[in-house]
Amino acid sequence: MREQVQQVAGHDAPVLLVGEPGTGREAFARYMHSLGPRAAGPFVPVSGASLDDSTAAAKLRGTESGEKIEPGYFEQATGGTLFLSGIEDLSTGAQRMLLADLEQGGWQREGGNQRMTFNMRIVAGAGPGLENAAGGLRRDLLAHLEVITIRIPPLREYAEDVPDLLRHYVDRLVDEEGMPFRRFSVAAQNRLRNYPWPGNVRELRNLVQRVLIIGGTEEIGLDEVEQQLVTQQAPDEPLVKQDLLALPLREAREQFERAYLLQQLMLCNGKVGLLAKRVGMERTHLYRKLRSLGVDFRQITED
Repeated sequence: MREQVQQVAGHDAPVLLVGEPGTGREAFARYMHSLGPRAAGPFVPVSGASLDDSTAAAKLRGTESGEKIEPGYFEQATGGTLFLSGIEDLSTGAQRMLLADLEQGGWQREGGNQRMTFNMRIVAGAGPGLENAAGGLRRDLLAHLEVITIRIPPLREYAEDVPDLLRHYVDRLVDEEGMPFRRFSVAAQNRLRNYPWPGNVRELRNLVQRVLIIGGTEEIGLDEVEQQLVTQQAPDEPLVKQDLLALPLREAREQFERAYLLQQLMLCNGKVGLLAKRVGMERTHLYRKLRSLGVDFRQITED
C-alpha cells in the first residue's frame, strides 16, 4: 500500500481509495498528501454524508454577501488536497453540483460573481461496493474521481502490521492528547495479531484509546486486552434494546444515532471536540444533533 501511494503521490491525478469502513482511507489520503508537491498546502477532509442538497453548494463553493466572505471547502483546499470521504453518501444535488464544477474546472461562491479555478488535488474515499457497481453514485462523476483506484485491504489481511500500528497510536495519543504512555506486552500484541478486527484500523485505534484513558501499569498485559475485547464484543447492557427492524425508519435511525453517539461520547470521556473529530461532524452541527437526541454530554463527563 505504501509503495502504491508513493508511486501516485507526485501526480495531481484524482485518486479513489476503496476500502471497508475503518481501514484508514483518510490516513492514506493524508500520507499521499504529505509525500506530494502540495504537502505544504492544506489537507481538507469532507464527509460526503454532510453534503445534502440544501447545504452542499454553500459548503463546497462558499458564500459571499457584500464584503462578507465565507470560503468553502474548495477555497480552503486551494494549493493542497481535498479529501472527499464516503462519496457514495453524496446527495443527488451535491453530485450534480460537484460534477458541473469539475467539468468546468472551477467554481464561484454562492452570491458572488468571481470565478475561481481549481488548484488542488482531489482524493476520494469509498466503500468496497464501488469496485463492482456505482450504486447511487453518478457514473460520470465517478469517472472524474477514479482516474487512479487504490484498494485498501482490511486489517485482517495484514495482521503482521498490528504491533507497529499499536505503537503508532500510543505515540500519537500521548503526543497529541497528552495521554499517559503505556506499552503492549508481547503476549498482548500476539493476541491482537490473531484478532479478526471487524472494525479494522479504527477499531484498533479505539482500543488503544480506551486502555490509555482507563490507565494502569505502564505495561498493557494479555488479561487487560482480553477484557477489552470481551467488553467490545459483548457489552453488559446493549445501548439499543429494541428490535430496530420493528420500528419505522425515522425512529430506528434516531435510536441508532443516539446509541452510536453515546458510545462514541463515552470513549471520548464526554469531550465534544474530540467526538466531532471522531465522527466527522462540525462541532455546531454536532451540538444540535446531541440536543435533538436528548444526549447530555455534561452528564457523561460527571459520571
